[in-house]
Amino acid sequence: MDEVRPTTGAQAHGLASIFPPGLQAIYGECRRLYPEQANPLQVTAIVKYWLGGPDPLDYISMYRNIGNQPQDIQEHWHYVSFGLSDLYGDNRVHEFTGSDGPSGFGFELTFRLKREVGETAPPTWPAELMQGLARYVFQSENTFCSGDHVSWHSPLDNSESRIQHMLLTEDPQIQPVQTPFGTVSFLQIVGVCTEELQAAQQWNGQGILELLRGVHMAGGPWLITDMRRGETIFDIDPHLQERVDQGIETEGSNLSGVSAKCVWDDLSRPPEDEEDTRSICIGAQPRRLSDKDTEQIREVLRKGLEFNTKAALPPISAQRHGHERPQSRKDSLESESSAAIVPHELVRTRQLESVHLKFNQESGTLLPLCLRGRLLHGRHFTYKSINGDTAITFVSTGVEGAFATEEHPYAAHGPWLQILLTEEFVEQMLGDLQELNTREETKLPKEYSWPEKKLKISVLPDSVFDNPLQ
Repeated sequence: MDEVRPTTGAQAHGLASIFPPGLQAIYGECRRLYPEQANPLQVTAIVKYWLGGPDPLDYISMYRNIGNQPQDIQEHWHYVSFGLSDLYGDNRVHEFTGSDGPSGFGFELTFRLKREVGETAPPTWPAELMQGLARYVFQSENTFCSGDHVSWHSPLDNSESRIQHMLLTEDPQIQPVQTPFGTVSFLQIVGVCTEELQAAQQWNGQGILELLRGVHMAGGPWLITDMRRGETIFDIDPHLQERVDQGIETEGSNLSGVSAKCVWDDLSRPPEDEEDTRSICIGAQPRRLSDKDTEQIREVLRKGLEFNTKAALPPISAQRHGHERPQSRKDSLESESSAAIVPHELVRTRQLESVHLKFNQESGTLLPLCLRGRLLHGRHFTYKSINGDTAITFVSTGVEGAFATEEHPYAAHGPWLQILLTEEFVEQMLGDLQELNTREETKLPKEYSWPEKKLKISVLPDSVFDNPLQ
Protein backbone atom coordinates (compact mmCIF):
# COMPACT_ATOMS: atom_id res chain seq x y z
CA MET A 1 0.00 0.00 0.00
CA ASP A 2 1.04 3.58 -0.54
CA GLU A 3 -0.31 7.03 0.31
CA VAL A 4 -1.75 9.17 -2.47
CA ARG A 5 -3.91 12.26 -2.73
CA PRO A 6 -7.17 11.66 -4.61
CA THR A 7 -8.68 13.97 -7.17
CA THR A 8 -9.66 17.38 -5.79
CA GLY A 9 -13.29 18.06 -4.97
CA ALA A 10 -13.96 20.22 -8.03
CA GLN A 11 -12.38 17.70 -10.35
CA ALA A 12 -14.22 14.86 -8.67
CA HIS A 13 -17.56 16.47 -9.45
CA GLY A 14 -16.46 16.99 -13.04
CA LEU A 15 -15.44 13.33 -13.37
CA ALA A 16 -18.50 11.93 -11.60
CA SER A 17 -19.66 10.29 -14.79
CA ILE A 18 -16.54 8.12 -15.01
CA PHE A 19 -16.19 7.45 -11.27
CA PRO A 20 -17.45 3.98 -10.27
CA PRO A 21 -20.97 4.60 -8.93
CA GLY A 22 -20.45 2.73 -5.66
CA LEU A 23 -17.28 4.68 -4.96
CA GLN A 24 -18.97 7.95 -5.83
CA ALA A 25 -21.84 7.28 -3.43
CA ILE A 26 -19.49 6.80 -0.46
CA TYR A 27 -17.38 9.81 -1.48
CA GLY A 28 -20.57 11.85 -1.50
CA GLU A 29 -21.39 10.92 2.10
CA CYS A 30 -17.82 11.74 3.17
CA ARG A 31 -18.02 15.12 1.41
CA ARG A 32 -21.23 15.85 3.29
CA LEU A 33 -19.34 15.40 6.59
CA TYR A 34 -16.10 17.03 5.48
CA PRO A 35 -16.92 19.67 2.84
CA GLU A 36 -13.60 21.43 3.51
CA GLN A 37 -11.59 18.22 2.98
CA ALA A 38 -12.41 17.28 -0.57
CA ASN A 39 -8.82 16.10 -1.03
CA PRO A 40 -8.05 13.92 2.04
CA LEU A 41 -4.98 11.80 2.46
CA GLN A 42 -5.70 8.31 1.25
CA VAL A 43 -4.07 4.90 1.48
CA THR A 44 -4.58 2.87 -1.66
CA ALA A 45 -3.84 -0.71 -2.65
CA ILE A 46 -1.06 -0.49 -5.24
CA VAL A 47 -2.21 -3.76 -6.85
CA LYS A 48 -5.96 -4.01 -6.58
CA TYR A 49 -7.49 -7.14 -5.05
CA TRP A 50 -9.30 -7.95 -8.29
CA LEU A 51 -5.93 -7.91 -10.08
CA GLY A 52 -4.39 -10.39 -7.64
CA GLY A 53 -3.22 -7.98 -4.92
CA PRO A 54 -3.31 -8.93 -1.22
CA ASP A 55 -5.41 -6.01 0.04
CA PRO A 56 -9.22 -6.24 -0.38
CA LEU A 57 -9.80 -2.53 0.31
CA ASP A 58 -9.11 -0.36 -2.72
CA TYR A 59 -8.84 2.80 -0.62
CA ILE A 60 -8.90 4.10 2.96
CA SER A 61 -9.58 7.83 3.26
CA MET A 62 -8.30 9.73 6.33
CA TYR A 63 -10.03 12.87 7.59
CA ARG A 64 -9.28 15.32 10.38
CA ASN A 65 -12.28 15.73 12.69
CA ILE A 66 -12.16 18.73 15.01
CA GLY A 67 -14.58 17.13 17.46
CA ASN A 68 -17.07 19.03 19.60
CA GLN A 69 -15.84 20.23 22.97
CA PRO A 70 -19.29 21.08 24.43
CA GLN A 71 -20.36 17.49 23.65
CA ASP A 72 -17.15 16.04 25.14
CA ILE A 73 -15.91 14.86 21.70
CA GLN A 74 -12.17 15.27 21.30
CA GLU A 75 -10.29 16.00 18.09
CA HIS A 76 -9.40 12.88 16.16
CA TRP A 77 -8.57 11.24 12.83
CA HIS A 78 -11.44 9.56 11.00
CA TYR A 79 -10.70 6.62 8.65
CA VAL A 80 -13.19 5.29 6.06
CA SER A 81 -12.75 2.14 3.95
CA PHE A 82 -13.75 1.50 0.33
CA GLY A 83 -14.04 -2.07 -0.90
CA LEU A 84 -16.18 -4.25 1.35
CA SER A 85 -19.15 -2.88 -0.57
CA ASP A 86 -19.51 -3.14 -4.33
CA LEU A 87 -17.77 -0.12 -5.83
CA TYR A 88 -17.98 -1.13 -9.50
CA GLY A 89 -21.08 -3.25 -10.16
CA ASP A 90 -19.36 -5.31 -12.85
CA ASN A 91 -18.68 -8.51 -10.85
CA ARG A 92 -14.93 -7.89 -10.68
CA VAL A 93 -15.01 -8.26 -6.88
CA HIS A 94 -18.60 -8.70 -5.70
CA GLU A 95 -21.42 -10.48 -7.44
CA PHE A 96 -24.01 -7.89 -8.46
CA THR A 97 -27.41 -9.05 -7.21
CA GLY A 98 -29.45 -5.89 -7.66
CA SER A 99 -29.99 -2.62 -5.83
CA ASP A 100 -32.58 -3.81 -3.32
CA GLY A 101 -30.24 -5.76 -1.02
CA PRO A 102 -26.81 -5.09 0.47
CA SER A 103 -24.01 -3.83 -1.74
CA GLY A 104 -21.21 -6.41 -1.62
CA PHE A 105 -20.94 -7.40 2.03
CA GLY A 106 -23.27 -4.52 2.86
CA PHE A 107 -20.92 -2.39 4.94
CA GLU A 108 -17.65 -0.46 5.11
CA LEU A 109 -15.35 0.00 8.10
CA THR A 110 -14.50 3.24 9.87
CA PHE A 111 -12.13 4.07 12.74
CA ARG A 112 -11.68 7.11 14.97
CA LEU A 113 -8.20 7.65 16.48
CA LYS A 114 -7.42 10.36 19.01
CA ARG A 115 -5.22 13.06 17.48
CA GLU A 116 -2.07 13.55 19.54
CA VAL A 117 -0.77 17.04 20.31
CA GLY A 118 1.44 18.27 17.48
CA GLU A 119 0.28 15.60 15.02
CA THR A 120 -0.08 17.13 11.56
CA ALA A 121 -0.86 13.99 9.55
CA PRO A 122 -2.87 10.87 10.39
CA PRO A 123 -0.93 7.69 11.27
CA THR A 124 -1.32 5.05 8.56
CA TRP A 125 -1.25 1.92 10.73
CA PRO A 126 -5.08 1.90 11.03
CA ALA A 127 -5.26 1.28 7.29
CA GLU A 128 -3.40 -2.03 7.67
CA LEU A 129 -5.64 -2.95 10.60
CA MET A 130 -8.70 -2.35 8.43
CA GLN A 131 -7.15 -4.38 5.61
CA GLY A 132 -6.64 -7.25 8.06
CA LEU A 133 -10.29 -7.22 9.06
CA ALA A 134 -11.33 -6.99 5.42
CA ARG A 135 -9.18 -10.04 4.57
CA TYR A 136 -10.99 -11.97 7.26
CA VAL A 137 -14.38 -11.02 5.81
CA PHE A 138 -13.40 -11.94 2.25
CA GLN A 139 -11.71 -15.20 3.24
CA SER A 140 -14.26 -16.48 5.76
CA GLU A 141 -17.39 -14.90 4.23
CA ASN A 142 -18.40 -13.95 7.79
CA THR A 143 -19.68 -10.40 8.03
CA PHE A 144 -19.74 -8.02 10.99
CA CYS A 145 -22.56 -6.25 12.74
CA SER A 146 -22.81 -3.74 15.56
CA GLY A 147 -21.88 -5.29 18.90
CA ASP A 148 -19.48 -7.85 17.43
CA HIS A 149 -16.05 -8.22 18.97
CA VAL A 150 -12.68 -9.14 17.49
CA SER A 151 -10.02 -10.67 19.72
CA TRP A 152 -6.74 -9.50 18.17
CA HIS A 153 -4.19 -10.44 20.87
CA SER A 154 -1.75 -7.69 19.95
CA PRO A 155 -1.59 -3.90 20.34
CA LEU A 156 -3.50 -2.50 17.37
CA ASP A 157 -0.58 -0.22 16.47
CA ASN A 158 2.16 -2.79 17.26
CA SER A 159 3.29 -0.72 20.26
CA GLU A 160 3.13 -1.63 23.96
CA SER A 161 -0.46 -0.40 24.27
CA ARG A 162 -3.12 -2.13 26.34
CA ILE A 163 -5.57 -1.58 23.46
CA GLN A 164 -5.32 -5.05 21.89
CA HIS A 165 -8.85 -5.96 20.81
CA MET A 166 -11.84 -4.44 19.05
CA LEU A 167 -15.58 -3.96 19.28
CA LEU A 168 -17.73 -2.81 16.36
CA THR A 169 -20.57 -0.31 16.38
CA GLU A 170 -22.48 1.97 14.01
CA ASP A 171 -20.48 5.04 13.03
CA PRO A 172 -22.10 7.97 14.88
CA GLN A 173 -21.85 10.39 11.91
CA ILE A 174 -21.81 8.54 8.59
CA GLN A 175 -25.30 7.60 7.48
CA PRO A 176 -26.08 4.45 5.46
CA VAL A 177 -26.04 5.18 1.73
CA GLN A 178 -28.04 3.77 -1.14
CA THR A 179 -25.94 2.98 -4.20
CA PRO A 180 -26.97 1.56 -7.59
CA PHE A 181 -25.57 -1.75 -6.31
CA GLY A 182 -27.36 -1.86 -2.95
CA THR A 183 -27.18 -0.34 0.51
CA VAL A 184 -24.00 0.33 2.49
CA SER A 185 -23.81 0.88 6.25
CA PHE A 186 -20.71 1.97 8.18
CA LEU A 187 -19.31 0.00 11.13
CA GLN A 188 -16.80 1.73 13.39
CA ILE A 189 -13.88 -0.13 14.95
CA VAL A 190 -13.43 0.63 18.67
CA GLY A 191 -10.17 -0.32 20.37
CA VAL A 192 -10.57 -1.96 23.81
CA CYS A 193 -8.48 -3.58 26.54
CA THR A 194 -8.50 -7.31 27.29
CA GLU A 195 -10.71 -6.87 30.36
CA GLU A 196 -13.26 -4.95 28.31
CA LEU A 197 -13.25 -7.62 25.60
CA GLN A 198 -13.83 -10.33 28.21
CA ALA A 199 -16.73 -8.35 29.66
CA ALA A 200 -18.24 -8.08 26.16
CA GLN A 201 -17.89 -11.85 25.71
CA GLN A 202 -19.43 -12.65 29.07
CA TRP A 203 -22.27 -10.14 28.70
CA ASN A 204 -22.71 -8.43 25.32
CA GLY A 205 -20.89 -5.99 23.09
CA GLN A 206 -23.65 -3.37 23.02
CA GLY A 207 -23.67 -3.16 26.80
CA ILE A 208 -19.90 -2.55 26.98
CA LEU A 209 -20.07 -0.01 24.14
CA GLU A 210 -22.65 1.94 26.12
CA LEU A 211 -20.38 1.92 29.18
CA LEU A 212 -17.45 3.13 27.05
CA ARG A 213 -19.54 6.02 25.70
CA GLY A 214 -20.00 7.28 29.24
CA VAL A 215 -16.26 7.40 30.03
CA HIS A 216 -14.37 10.29 28.39
CA MET A 217 -10.97 8.60 28.69
CA ALA A 218 -12.32 5.42 27.10
CA GLY A 219 -13.79 7.04 23.99
CA GLY A 220 -16.70 9.25 24.98
CA PRO A 221 -19.91 9.60 22.93
CA TRP A 222 -18.21 8.90 19.59
CA LEU A 223 -16.02 6.05 20.91
CA ILE A 224 -12.68 7.54 19.86
CA THR A 225 -9.80 5.13 20.38
CA ASP A 226 -6.87 6.39 22.47
CA MET A 227 -3.91 4.04 22.05
CA ARG A 228 -2.22 5.65 25.08
CA ARG A 229 -5.06 4.75 27.44
CA GLY A 230 -3.54 2.75 30.28
CA GLU A 231 -6.63 2.07 32.38
CA THR A 232 -9.71 0.00 31.71
CA ILE A 233 -13.18 1.40 32.31
CA PHE A 234 -13.28 -0.80 35.41
CA ASP A 235 -10.10 0.86 36.72
CA ILE A 236 -11.55 4.30 36.00
CA ASP A 237 -14.95 3.54 37.54
CA PRO A 238 -15.08 0.31 39.63
CA HIS A 239 -18.89 0.54 39.82
CA LEU A 240 -19.10 -0.39 36.14
CA GLN A 241 -18.10 -3.97 36.99
CA GLU A 242 -21.27 -4.25 39.07
CA ARG A 243 -23.35 -3.25 36.04
CA VAL A 244 -21.63 -5.94 33.96
CA ASP A 245 -22.14 -8.61 36.65
CA GLN A 246 -25.81 -7.69 36.95
CA GLY A 247 -26.22 -7.86 33.17
CA ILE A 248 -24.64 -11.31 33.01
CA GLU A 249 -26.86 -12.56 35.83
CA THR A 250 -30.12 -11.26 34.33
CA GLU A 251 -29.45 -11.46 30.58
CA GLY A 252 -26.66 -13.98 30.08
CA SER A 253 -24.29 -13.64 27.12
CA ASN A 254 -25.21 -12.93 23.50
CA LEU A 255 -21.92 -14.43 22.25
CA SER A 256 -23.20 -17.50 20.41
CA GLY A 257 -19.95 -18.91 19.08
CA VAL A 258 -16.27 -18.46 18.33
CA SER A 259 -13.70 -19.65 15.83
CA ALA A 260 -11.35 -21.76 17.90
CA LYS A 261 -8.58 -24.32 18.12
CA CYS A 262 -10.51 -27.45 18.97
CA VAL A 263 -11.06 -31.10 18.02
CA TRP A 264 -13.28 -33.89 19.27
CA ASP A 265 -12.88 -37.67 19.40
CA ASP A 266 -15.45 -40.46 19.63
CA LEU A 267 -14.29 -42.57 22.58
CA SER A 268 -17.07 -45.09 22.02
CA ARG A 269 -15.43 -46.33 18.80
CA PRO A 270 -12.59 -48.82 19.25
CA PRO A 271 -9.12 -47.40 18.47
CA GLU A 272 -8.50 -50.03 15.81
CA ASP A 273 -11.52 -48.84 13.82
CA GLU A 274 -10.06 -46.65 11.11
CA GLU A 275 -13.32 -44.86 10.29
CA ASP A 276 -13.07 -41.24 11.41
CA THR A 277 -16.41 -40.45 13.03
CA ARG A 278 -15.69 -36.77 12.87
CA SER A 279 -16.50 -36.96 9.16
CA ILE A 280 -18.90 -39.75 8.27
CA CYS A 281 -19.33 -39.22 4.52
CA ILE A 282 -20.87 -41.52 1.95
CA GLY A 283 -18.21 -42.62 -0.49
CA ALA A 284 -14.59 -41.54 -0.49
CA GLN A 285 -15.31 -37.83 -0.43
CA PRO A 286 -13.05 -35.49 1.56
CA ARG A 287 -14.26 -34.50 5.01
CA ARG A 288 -16.42 -31.41 4.88
CA LEU A 289 -19.54 -29.83 6.25
CA SER A 290 -22.56 -29.59 4.00
CA ASP A 291 -23.52 -26.15 2.73
CA LYS A 292 -26.59 -26.25 4.98
CA ASP A 293 -24.55 -27.09 8.07
CA THR A 294 -21.98 -24.46 7.14
CA GLU A 295 -24.65 -21.77 6.84
CA GLN A 296 -26.15 -22.89 10.13
CA ILE A 297 -22.83 -22.65 11.96
CA ARG A 298 -22.08 -19.29 10.31
CA GLU A 299 -25.31 -18.02 11.81
CA VAL A 300 -24.24 -19.32 15.21
CA LEU A 301 -20.93 -17.48 14.84
CA ARG A 302 -22.50 -14.33 13.45
CA LYS A 303 -22.81 -12.48 16.75
CA GLY A 304 -19.35 -13.24 18.07
CA LEU A 305 -16.28 -13.52 15.86
CA GLU A 306 -13.06 -14.58 17.53
CA PHE A 307 -9.60 -14.27 15.99
CA ASN A 308 -7.29 -16.72 17.78
CA THR A 309 -4.27 -15.42 15.91
CA LYS A 310 -4.00 -12.93 13.09
CA ALA A 311 -2.22 -15.53 10.95
CA ALA A 312 -4.79 -18.29 11.43
CA LEU A 313 -7.25 -17.24 8.75
CA PRO A 314 -9.03 -19.75 6.53
CA PRO A 315 -8.19 -19.91 2.81
CA ILE A 316 -10.27 -17.94 0.33
CA SER A 317 -13.29 -19.93 -0.78
CA ALA A 318 -13.69 -20.62 -4.47
CA GLN A 319 -16.97 -18.74 -4.60
CA ARG A 320 -19.44 -17.01 -2.35
CA HIS A 321 -22.99 -18.31 -2.03
CA GLY A 322 -24.60 -14.93 -1.47
CA HIS A 323 -23.87 -11.92 0.67
CA GLU A 324 -26.96 -11.53 2.81
CA ARG A 325 -26.74 -12.78 6.33
CA PRO A 326 -28.94 -15.76 7.09
CA GLN A 327 -32.05 -14.89 9.04
CA SER A 328 -31.39 -15.28 12.75
CA ARG A 329 -32.70 -18.54 14.22
CA LYS A 330 -32.26 -17.16 17.74
CA ASP A 331 -32.31 -20.21 20.02
CA SER A 332 -33.08 -22.72 17.31
CA LEU A 333 -30.71 -24.91 15.34
CA GLU A 334 -33.33 -26.21 12.96
CA SER A 335 -31.97 -26.57 9.43
CA GLU A 336 -33.73 -26.77 6.10
CA SER A 337 -34.80 -30.04 4.53
CA SER A 338 -31.94 -32.46 3.97
CA ALA A 339 -33.34 -33.04 0.51
CA ALA A 340 -31.64 -29.82 -0.51
CA ILE A 341 -28.20 -31.28 0.25
CA VAL A 342 -26.42 -32.57 -2.85
CA PRO A 343 -25.56 -36.31 -2.84
CA HIS A 344 -21.79 -36.01 -2.25
CA GLU A 345 -22.51 -34.08 0.94
CA LEU A 346 -24.87 -36.65 2.43
CA VAL A 347 -23.94 -37.65 5.97
CA ARG A 348 -25.80 -39.57 8.62
CA THR A 349 -26.35 -38.39 12.16
CA ARG A 350 -24.81 -40.78 14.67
CA GLN A 351 -25.40 -41.02 18.41
CA LEU A 352 -22.17 -41.38 20.38
CA GLU A 353 -21.72 -43.01 23.77
CA SER A 354 -18.61 -41.16 24.93
CA VAL A 355 -16.67 -38.14 23.66
CA HIS A 356 -13.38 -36.36 24.34
CA LEU A 357 -13.22 -32.61 23.66
CA LYS A 358 -9.88 -30.86 23.19
CA PHE A 359 -9.39 -27.07 23.33
CA ASN A 360 -6.42 -24.74 23.40
CA GLN A 361 -6.11 -22.48 26.45
CA GLU A 362 -7.93 -19.50 25.00
CA SER A 363 -10.87 -21.61 23.88
CA GLY A 364 -10.89 -23.47 27.18
CA THR A 365 -11.19 -20.28 29.19
CA LEU A 366 -14.48 -19.59 27.36
CA LEU A 367 -16.09 -22.79 28.68
CA PRO A 368 -17.45 -21.09 31.84
CA LEU A 369 -18.92 -18.36 29.61
CA CYS A 370 -20.49 -21.04 27.39
CA LEU A 371 -22.05 -22.76 30.39
CA ARG A 372 -23.07 -19.84 32.61
CA GLY A 373 -23.77 -17.16 30.03
CA ARG A 374 -25.43 -19.33 27.39
CA LEU A 375 -26.66 -22.77 28.46
CA LEU A 376 -28.07 -21.68 31.83
CA HIS A 377 -30.14 -19.16 29.87
CA GLY A 378 -31.57 -21.79 27.51
CA ARG A 379 -29.21 -21.01 24.62
CA HIS A 380 -26.48 -22.69 22.57
CA PHE A 381 -22.77 -22.06 21.94
CA THR A 382 -20.53 -23.22 19.09
CA TYR A 383 -16.79 -23.68 18.72
CA LYS A 384 -15.83 -23.78 15.01
CA SER A 385 -12.33 -25.07 14.31
CA ILE A 386 -9.99 -22.70 12.47
CA ASN A 387 -8.09 -25.73 11.16
CA GLY A 388 -10.90 -27.44 9.30
CA ASP A 389 -14.62 -28.20 9.31
CA THR A 390 -14.78 -29.57 12.86
CA ALA A 391 -17.43 -27.86 14.99
CA ILE A 392 -18.64 -28.42 18.56
CA THR A 393 -22.03 -27.04 19.61
CA PHE A 394 -23.20 -27.12 23.23
CA VAL A 395 -26.98 -26.98 23.54
CA SER A 396 -29.35 -26.70 26.47
CA THR A 397 -32.57 -28.65 26.78
CA GLY A 398 -34.53 -25.60 25.64
CA VAL A 399 -32.88 -25.29 22.21
CA GLU A 400 -35.13 -26.30 19.30
CA GLY A 401 -33.93 -28.21 16.27
CA ALA A 402 -30.88 -29.86 17.86
CA PHE A 403 -30.08 -33.41 16.80
CA ALA A 404 -28.63 -34.17 20.26
CA THR A 405 -31.33 -35.20 22.76
CA GLU A 406 -31.53 -35.94 26.48
CA GLU A 407 -31.68 -39.64 25.61
CA HIS A 408 -28.67 -39.33 23.28
CA PRO A 409 -26.78 -36.21 24.47
CA TYR A 410 -23.81 -36.71 22.12
CA ALA A 411 -24.61 -36.72 18.41
CA ALA A 412 -22.48 -36.14 15.32
CA HIS A 413 -23.52 -34.94 11.88
CA GLY A 414 -20.32 -35.41 9.87
CA PRO A 415 -17.63 -33.32 11.59
CA TRP A 416 -20.25 -31.34 13.56
CA LEU A 417 -20.70 -32.57 17.13
CA GLN A 418 -23.60 -31.49 19.34
CA ILE A 419 -23.57 -31.96 23.10
CA LEU A 420 -26.78 -31.53 25.10
CA LEU A 421 -26.22 -30.67 28.76
CA THR A 422 -28.90 -30.58 31.43
CA GLU A 423 -29.00 -27.67 33.86
CA GLU A 424 -27.90 -29.95 36.71
CA PHE A 425 -24.85 -31.13 34.77
CA VAL A 426 -24.00 -27.56 33.73
CA GLU A 427 -23.91 -26.51 37.39
CA GLN A 428 -21.66 -29.45 38.19
CA MET A 429 -19.29 -28.61 35.33
CA LEU A 430 -19.10 -24.96 36.38
CA GLY A 431 -17.86 -26.02 39.78
CA ASP A 432 -15.29 -28.40 38.30
CA LEU A 433 -14.06 -25.83 35.74
CA GLN A 434 -13.87 -22.95 38.21
CA GLU A 435 -10.10 -22.54 37.79
CA LEU A 436 -10.62 -21.59 34.14
CA ASN A 437 -12.26 -18.36 35.35
CA THR A 438 -8.97 -17.03 36.71
CA ARG A 439 -6.86 -14.68 34.60
CA GLU A 440 -3.69 -16.50 35.55
CA GLU A 441 -2.05 -18.84 33.07
CA THR A 442 -3.15 -22.43 33.70
CA LYS A 443 -0.45 -25.07 33.63
CA LEU A 444 -1.10 -27.28 30.63
CA PRO A 445 -2.16 -29.88 29.77
CA LYS A 446 -5.28 -29.86 31.96
CA GLU A 447 -7.85 -32.64 31.97
CA TYR A 448 -11.39 -32.78 33.31
CA SER A 449 -13.47 -35.95 33.33
CA TRP A 450 -17.03 -36.92 34.20
CA PRO A 451 -17.00 -40.75 33.95
CA GLU A 452 -20.69 -41.12 34.79
CA LYS A 453 -21.49 -38.86 31.84
CA LYS A 454 -18.80 -40.40 29.62
CA LEU A 455 -17.39 -36.96 28.85
CA LYS A 456 -13.77 -35.81 28.96
CA ILE A 457 -12.37 -32.33 28.25
CA SER A 458 -8.69 -31.50 27.77
CA VAL A 459 -7.14 -28.04 27.61
CA LEU A 460 -3.90 -28.35 25.65
CA PRO A 461 -1.04 -26.16 24.38
CA ASP A 462 -1.47 -24.45 21.03
CA SER A 463 1.24 -26.65 19.50
CA VAL A 464 -1.08 -29.67 19.68
CA PHE A 465 -3.38 -27.99 17.16
CA ASP A 466 -0.72 -27.10 14.60
CA ASN A 467 -1.65 -30.30 12.78
CA PRO A 468 -5.32 -29.93 11.72
CA LEU A 469 -5.78 -33.72 11.83
CA GLN A 470 -4.49 -33.95 15.40
